[in-house]
Amino acid sequence: MNLTINAVNFEIAKQLEDFIDKKMNRFGRHLNADDKVEIRMSVVKPQTNLNKEVKVRIAGLFAEKTADTFEEALDACLNALESQLERRKNA
Repeated sequence: MNLTINAVNFEIAKQLEDFIDKKMNRFGRHLNADDKVEIRMSVVKPQTNLNKEVKVRIAGLFAEKTADTFEEALDACLNALESQLERRKNA
């Protein structure tokens, strides 16, 4: 898989990079080696809770989630994409 991570208006910490790598390695079983994966992370409305937004595009599918942490938002995106991939596989 070809992974691209974009952080908007913040630096990605090593811990977050490691978390993304771990999750994508687990998720990789659903993908082909040449599939393109784009992850875009941003902070929206910094004065509120649930201000971490993650957008993920994989193999023509898309998920966008907002949560308290980037980890929670990424997990929610990958769960949604896993469901989409299962539906596509069974169609």
